[in-house]
Amino acid sequence: MLTFAHQEHRKTYYFDSKNLELNQPHLAQHLHADVCIVGAGLGGLSAALELAEQGKSVIVLEGARIGFGASGRSGGQAINGFEDGIDEYIEQFGFDTAKSLWDMSLEAIDIIDERVKKYHIQCDWKKGYATLALNHRRLDDLIAIEQASRESFGYQKMQLWDKTQLKQHLGSDIYVGGLFDSNSGHLHPLNYCLGLANACLNLGVQIFEQSPVVDMQIQGDKVTLRTDKGTVCSQNMVLATNAYIANLPKSIHHGIARKILPVESFIIATEPLDQATANSLINNGMSVCDNNLLLDYYRLSADNRLLFGSDSSSNKDMVQVMRQNMLKVFPQLENAKIDYGWGGPIDMTLNSQPHFGRIAPNVYFAHGYSGHGIALTGLAGRIIAESILGDDRRLSIFESLKIPSVYGGKWVKSLALKIGIPYYRFLDKYR
Repeated sequence: MLTFAHQEHRKTYYFDSKNLELNQPHLAQHLHADVCIVGAGLGGLSAALELAEQGKSVIVLEGARIGFGASGRSGGQAINGFEDGIDEYIEQFGFDTAKSLWDMSLEAIDIIDERVKKYHIQCDWKKGYATLALNHRRLDDLIAIEQASRESFGYQKMQLWDKTQLKQHLGSDIYVGGLFDSNSGHLHPLNYCLGLANACLNLGVQIFEQSPVVDMQIQGDKVTLRTDKGTVCSQNMVLATNAYIANLPKSIHHGIARKILPVESFIIATEPLDQATANSLINNGMSVCDNNLLLDYYRLSADNRLLFGSDSSSNKDMVQVMRQNMLKVFPQLENAKIDYGWGGPIDMTLNSQPHFGRIAPNVYFAHGYSGHGIALTGLAGRIIAESILGDDRRLSIFESLKIPSVYGGKWVKSLALKIGIPYYRFLDKYR
């Protein structure tokens, strides 16, 4: 049994505040389509939507529920760029390719704007995102990012804030300054995912939940996917399972699971705060993260809860761990009740670069969003759809990225995380 298969949504703040019920049947037939997509998260649904808009028949197979993974449980930040810095991309790929990647990352934000407006998706989409520094060395990193994005790529939507400027918007004393981006933002991830699914359904896409794929056969220009009770035969297939890819049989992922290191992230949500308290924490609606290697991120929800998360987790009581982390930032929340706590894996690559490509000429994949999935999933869906429709120029750029593999199976990945998290904490303490 695949570990995510046939599961229901976890109890999270997002699940309890979802605004659509889209329960779909499981696959119990033998069907044909132009494209079959595995995974009903943001990436798979984005590809399905792009293809359906162009008149393609599309079937989506989901092993659990729509938005079961990080697509419905993440911090909800939609961020431009990639996890690596601009200078690293210019050094590796040259200016022209780096500029193309940067422009596509901005397009990823625009895609959210377009879809929210076009399909009337109610997901609390709000612009404004700040990366904050805990010391002056890390502030120098933010200064370099602003300078590189402005001077190299002409990006004018970032503002450097010193401690005094930051205090005008944030009720915390622990930071020395930050970098505010008026174009990036945040949203309710499950409602955005359900909104995309609803748009797909209205365009004729068939979505089957609780239908994990157990085998794949590629025969020339046809791909056949088998579940426990049905099959789908299609001309093209898209694999969009992200952090859960290693749970699929190798006959499906063909070894690309080695590119992904699932990293646990954990989030807590306070009780709803009164308006005065909420404004005393963040008064301009922005989402926030620091620039540690193991970073904290937080924002206010539409009903004034503070959602506070971290990319690091342990076997401890993570609600208490996150609460203590929250109180280091906002000690004034000592008496605030914690209503929710939840976690789940995100799909990292070893070099934090996204991994998009093809297993075969008609079998596509996209994963490795490395913390940028809210935005980059939309871009990935569009780029893969373009390739299926005959234009693979932009996909080829991503295929040129060199993504290291993790060998040795799940136990090596587990060991890497156990070693890596204390090491990153050490680096965060002294950098």
